[in-house]
Amino acid sequence: MSQTLLDALALLGSFDHRLLEIVGLSLRVSLSALTIGTLLGLPLGAWLAVARFPGRGGLIVLLNALMGLPSVVVGVLVYLLLSRSGPLGSYGLLFSPAAMIVAQSLLVVPLIAAVSRQIVEDAWKDYAPEFSLIGIGRMQAVVLLLTDCRFSLTVATLAGLGRAMSEVGAVMIVGGNIDGYTRVMTTAIALETSKGDLALSIALGLVLMSLILGLNVAAYSVRCWASRRYG
Repeated sequence: MSQTLLDALALLGSFDHRLLEIVGLSLRVSLSALTIGTLLGLPLGAWLAVARFPGRGGLIVLLNALMGLPSVVVGVLVYLLLSRSGPLGSYGLLFSPAAMIVAQSLLVVPLIAAVSRQIVEDAWKDYAPEFSLIGIGRMQAVVLLLTDCRFSLTVATLAGLGRAMSEVGAVMIVGGNIDGYTRVMTTAIALETSKGDLALSIALGLVLMSLILGLNVAAYSVRCWASRRYG
């Protein structure tokens, strides 16, 4: 075990080409999915927080349920959409990084939307009387609340990034885990562990854990700074 750990640290210290390639692709795919998830999920969550319409409660329940949607189910659905016989098969996206971004985005959007809805709804309860008094409409309120809650909403975006980066099932199905093309950290860890190459698996695991920990530390620091400055 100690020798395997030393080998993993050696891979990290030497900036192994294969390791850097896998990490780079993982970041590109996950950050692309996070961007899509943020652009769609934050407005959707904020709108649900302030809107009032028949069926709103059912939509919120559905959104919360989609937070726990199994990734393999998303993978199968995206596979069917992008396969040759599927409605989007003519684009040739299956077994490509683009297909992986689509799958991760479908997992990230409900999570970001659900978390942001709760954060914005809590703020809406405080601001609603004032907004009503000065005549601010609900769509304007969405923009103002997203701006006001921007530091708290880092929780939602980090939750989405964590889900994207730690995802295995969907990207394995739609990406194919092709060496040098669609192999990301999680799928590489699963494959290399099954092959017995534990050094690379541990090295990738250390990188993955370090990235997620670093992002959470950064988000916590930003929130503490915002609390001191605006609190």
